[in-house]
Amino acid sequence: MSVRTSTTGREAATATKTPARRWRVVDIVVASVIGVASGVVFWAWGVAYYGTDVLLSFSGGFQGIFNGMWLFAGVLGGIVIRKPGAAVYTEVVAAVVSMLIGTQWGFSVLIWGIVQGLAAEIVLALFLYKSWRLGVVLLAGTVAGLAVGLMDITFSSTAAALAPERQFVYVASSIVSGLVIAGFLSWLAARGLARSGALNRFASGRTTETLV
Repeated sequence: MSVRTSTTGREAATATKTPARRWRVVDIVVASVIGVASGVVFWAWGVAYYGTDVLLSFSGGFQGIFNGMWLFAGVLGGIVIRKPGAAVYTEVVAAVVSMLIGTQWGFSVLIWGIVQGLAAEIVLALFLYKSWRLGVVLLAGTVAGLAVGLMDITFSSTAAALAPERQFVYVASSIVSGLVIAGFLSWLAARGLARSGALNRFASGRTTETLV
């Protein structure tokens, strides 16, 4: 009897240490809510950005500083859900919602969303979906910022037309934006949600001490 109890205890401890990979219905629902809400923010930010596009073209490449607002969905979804594919899923849902509402970039928004989500996802995967500390979250936002910066200077009509030195500034400012907005602000948002009790059904809501 004691042997069986001991074995069960070890199995429970192992299960606690090993993060669950399978998505639950609640994971899909919450990830979708994050994605849809973020998509509305993406659309609104796109409208505001469009109004200043001409002015930003004379900023010397610093317009990349605004890119972080299109990156936070993947990072936030990833650190809240903590399951493989969460970063890509939330970022893509946000991109689709933004596209369906209507943006000046059309279908390309979806392509950018996939790349941005994958960039954050790769970082979380490198840490085996086990570390959710601030440094990891900042790195996820940074890599997403790098990805969108490189995409823009390669394929977008505005950033691709910049001089090489301004393209460098564009990518650098995009990285900073990804780190601060997609990384740090998403980390703060996740901590706030966890402390409010909204994430009690998630590991991210029960282990806020790991978000340090």
